[in-house]
Amino acid sequence: MASSNFIDYVKINCRSGAGGAGSKHFRREKHVPKGGPDGGDGGRGGHVILKGNAQLWTLLHLKYQKHIKAENGKGGEGGRRSGAEGEDVIIEVPLGTIAKHAETGEQLVEIAEDGQQVILLHGGRGGLGNDHFKSSTQQTPYHSQPGEPGDEAWVILELKLLADVGLVGFPNAGKSTLLSVMSSAKPEIADYPFTTLVPNLGVVAYRDYKSFVMADIPGIIEGASQGKGLGLRFLRHIERNSVLLFLVPSTSEDALAEYETLLNELREYNPELMDKQRLLAISKSDLIEETDYKLIQNRFPADLPIVFISAVRQQGLLELKDQIWQSINRPQPSID
Repeated sequence: MASSNFIDYVKINCRSGAGGAGSKHFRREKHVPKGGPDGGDGGRGGHVILKGNAQLWTLLHLKYQKHIKAENGKGGEGGRRSGAEGEDVIIEVPLGTIAKHAETGEQLVEIAEDGQQVILLHGGRGGLGNDHFKSSTQQTPYHSQPGEPGDEAWVILELKLLADVGLVGFPNAGKSTLLSVMSSAKPEIADYPFTTLVPNLGVVAYRDYKSFVMADIPGIIEGASQGKGLGLRFLRHIERNSVLLFLVPSTSEDALAEYETLLNELREYNPELMDKQRLLAISKSDLIEETDYKLIQNRFPADLPIVFISAVRQQGLLELKDQIWQSINRPQPSID
């Protein structure tokens, strides 16, 4: 997934169609000099609709489409004929896309299922023809309604990737290396911060032909929840992961402090992330002695599953997969 092709944020101007005007028409036939009003109603304006498409993984197709406009409804005609409805515009988006009002920040809708359709902006209603306004005292009404105008708004579309496991760690913690070894994904890997500039997804093969999806989220730094570094741009991708896999290198000066900093940034961004299941992998474990494993493990909470791994030496990866699989399939506690 090339960085230039991964687009997870777009701002577009949407406009629904205006309703058609009602008709001011009177029946005129031979030998019927006073046929009365028979103006038809105007047609509804087209809606702007969001639709989930499981085959899409990015908002790239909307990057250069800044203005989206639905068709206006047609006007009514004589003989009580209603005008045609304006054609709807359907915007296909990946699953996990959230639409927000650009000015207020209000969340309008979230698309979570394939084929799910939600009306983002309603088309204007068509006006009533003069046939509706006849009465015993007014048998020749020259009045009909204009159609309602459509809605217009600037809308922000944000994508939150859906994965079973989200990798959380500081830059250079070894997340991309781990993903490349455990799956067929080919993320860019180098020995400098922020090598990963876009989230990478990989399908990890497990026992008995099972598999799960792992996401490498670009590195978090202290202050990311306030927008530092890559900040808020990628923290939202963590929200839709079932399990959070924290990655702390064995060479860290203080592994516990690094883990708690990561945890605090997630808590500051969204306290609900604390309810997700957590695993800890101590990466680059080939660089320390096995006798140090226990010393590191004793510093962490006893209920936090910890696995010592080395992506380079393929060490501990099967145990890590087992822990991840158990966490993914662990029944969630019921809420009374």
